[in-house]
Amino acid sequence: MSPDGTTPRNGTTSPGGATSPDGTTSGDGTRNERATLEEKARRRAMLIRAGIYIFATHLFAGFVLLLFALGDRK
Repeated sequence: MSPDGTTPRNGTTSPGGATSPDGTTSGDGTRNERATLEEKARRRAMLIRAGIYIFATHLFAGFVLLLFALGDRK
């Protein structure tokens, strides 16, 4: 609870300053920095996962093409 008797909407307080209704902080902005770092980590993980899926799909497609090529031989 803050000195004026109100509580923040998200139920937390920040050490860097007052919490606004949208969850950002005034002052040093530690929550914004943390959210930015988490978002960058999520995007990086998504790109890595997408790369793995693309590689695996191409590997599977190559295997299927190999089966067709070997099946077509006489």
